Amino acid sequence: MLLATFKLCAGSSYRHVRNMKGLRHQAMLAIGQELNRRALGDPSGAWINQVRRRSSLLGSRLEETLYSDRELAYVQQGEAAMQKALGILSNQEGWKKESQQENGDKVLSKMIPDVGKVFRLEVVVDQPLERLYEELVERMETMAEWNPNVKEIKVLQKIGKDTVITHELAAEAAGNLVGPRDFVSVRCAKRRGSTCVLAGMATQFGEMPEQKGVIRAEQGPTCMVLRPLAGSPSKTKLTWLLSIDLKGWLPKTIINQVLSQTQMDFANHLRKHLESRPATNTWC
Repeated sequence: MLLATFKLCAGSSYRHVRNMKGLRHQAMLAIGQELNRRALGDPSGAWINQVRRRSSLLGSRLEETLYSDRELAYVQQGEAAMQKALGILSNQEGWKKESQQENGDKVLSKMIPDVGKVFRLEVVVDQPLERLYEELVERMETMAEWNPNVKEIKVLQKIGKDTVITHELAAEAAGNLVGPRDFVSVRCAKRRGSTCVLAGMATQFGEMPEQKGVIRAEQGPTCMVLRPLAGSPSKTKLTWLLSIDLKGWLPKTIINQVLSQTQMDFANHLRKHLESRPATNTWC
């Protein structure tokens, strides 16, 4: 089935059908459906390698008809951030424990060449994956209502169903030693089988210039991986890879403390919010 679909895509590049956008769009949808079908039958997580092997095909001629050059560049940047972040998480060696709570929540850290120090939060949330997806993706702009470390998140542009450009304004931290920061990022969300990945990294967006009195910091590559807890599908294992350049002059000890504590705080605030607010959507 997949081979036949790729042949259909190739046919759409011939001159006599070059302008048939409907044909290309159908071909792209067919490829996505076939990859999802295969992933649903593969709970081992090997879908990540499938996506990586086929990303060059899905990002070539087909997407040219769906996005402008600028939009396509954002989509590709989001995909690159996801692959980079997943690559970091897949390497289990060299992680050092930063902190751990009695409930099992823990933050690990590691130095990555060309990236710097990254932090890895591992928690189990007593809520199904759909609830976390609803809050972290569909209701992203309401995060400031329950996470005091965030003053505002605004979606600046939505590209297709998976990619968005966001502006995030963070609150002061460490007793105001870390002043206000903001971030402009490209984010993408993918689900394959029972695993959901939310990834992102810093990007340039002309319509959101730097603001007076706020330092423009940079994220990425960063990602959250959500999957049902083995043996307890009503619970979700959340792994958050955090990589941030806060800019400005700050001692490394302060930066490390702020970032690891930010992750712990996030887990606590998320739990409290999910417990206090009933679900409004279901994800089919």
